[in-house]
Amino acid sequence: MMPRSGQPGRSVSSRLFEVLFAFRPGRSRLTLADLTRETGLPHATVRRLALELVEAGALDRAPDGGFTVGIRLWQLGTLAPLSVPLRTAALPFMDDLHTALRQHVQLAVLEGTEAVLVERLSAGNAVDVVSGLGGRLPLHCSGVGKVLLAHARPELVEQVIAQGLSAYTERTVTEPARLRTQLAECRESGLAVVREETTSGVDSVATRILNADGEVVAALSVVVGAGSVDLRTVRPAVIASGLAVSRRLGWHPSAGVR
Repeated sequence: MMPRSGQPGRSVSSRLFEVLFAFRPGRSRLTLADLTRETGLPHATVRRLALELVEAGALDRAPDGGFTVGIRLWQLGTLAPLSVPLRTAALPFMDDLHTALRQHVQLAVLEGTEAVLVERLSAGNAVDVVSGLGGRLPLHCSGVGKVLLAHARPELVEQVIAQGLSAYTERTVTEPARLRTQLAECRESGLAVVREETTSGVDSVATRILNADGEVVAALSVVVGAGSVDLRTVRPAVIASGLAVSRRLGWHPSAGVR
């Protein structure tokens, strides 16, 4: 990564955020060398900022010098206004789906040009998938991603298409016209069915979750091994669960879908 410390207008707070945002799924424990490489900041600056974050309780430091996210930062994250009521509303219905199907059941929200998994229930023998809790999925070829993109503002759709529709497998939809057709169908039905587009051998069925104003705030999906389950039998349960979660968030059919 190229050093960014010379950029004009960089504040102390922006550098602190650089250090904090270096932590992510699969990178939950970092050394000073890791942080320096991830942020592009000078080693001395990273060391000073990391120690300040440790003193504030935002990071913890292990005896061997490694850093992890601190308990105070974790507590702050639990106050996020969307994820807490959303997870609370969704978990009972996710648990029902998980109990009935014994597959991955996941909940995702839109962040930037990606879908972020805020909850997942998984069976021990479920198919291997590419992203875990807190991980990110592409919008154009994952089940939850297609649902979120279908109901996003048109500018975001254009941005995703303009930045390129990467092929993750041989079945990934990379043609803008075909993707637009799928998104239109998803807006109409509230459902996305994805067959081996993100990961070979993995299918998913996803549906939307709405708030009291009829806005799509999340997507719920079941992820299964390709050919292991007749997806037509899964769709009704996924749709019903999405509607049930939406009602718990205050949605009523009279509000429609925005």
